[in-house]
Amino acid sequence: MEHIKKHHIRSIFKSDHRITVEGPVPAEQIMELTFHSDLDAFRRPTEQQEAIAEIAALPEGRIIIAHENNTIIGYVTFHYADECERWSEGNMTDLIELGAIEVADEYRSLGVGREMLLTAMQDTYMENYIIFTTEYYWHWDLKGSGLSVWDYRKMMERLMQNIDMTWYATDDPEICSHPANCLMVRIGSQVPMTSEEQFDRVRFRHRFMY
Repeated sequence: MEHIKKHHIRSIFKSDHRITVEGPVPAEQIMELTFHSDLDAFRRPTEQQEAIAEIAALPEGRIIIAHENNTIIGYVTFHYADECERWSEGNMTDLIELGAIEVADEYRSLGVGREMLLTAMQDTYMENYIIFTTEYYWHWDLKGSGLSVWDYRKMMERLMQNIDMTWYATDDPEICSHPANCLMVRIGSQVPMTSEEQFDRVRFRHRFMY
């Protein structure tokens, strides 16, 4: 499958911040910018900057960034699932994962996450993909946000609904291990029925469940 990437850019002005949101961006641009020190949810900021640059260099990889004054203050990643995860078992070239979304602490509540997702979906080629995200409560910043696990889940659901991602059932053990965890999916308008059927087989290993 050919992966076509069309760059889009937008500016947002909120609370005296002038923020640029753009992507997909190349690895070189990511490494040329400063990476905000608060972007440490997954690993140390310098390591995470290198990690998302590596994703940007993948044929299917897409990185959307938000930056202010040459400092990246948020990002969203799209890529194939890790080969050790069940979501790669179908060898689907049109199934991509919304793997991470992170915004630096001082920029939260400004709608940066929403703007990055909307920028990603400006590229009409995204209609050729099934996009999924796995939400696990142990990845959520419950302490920093002050939200309960259920309020945080509601917040994530509302965020993903901005790009028409909806809850999908699955028998995946990690997702089923806690009721707050969930699978959210968006099926593009150009995705063939055969891919939808294959995705159903990936979602459920036990056929009687669907």
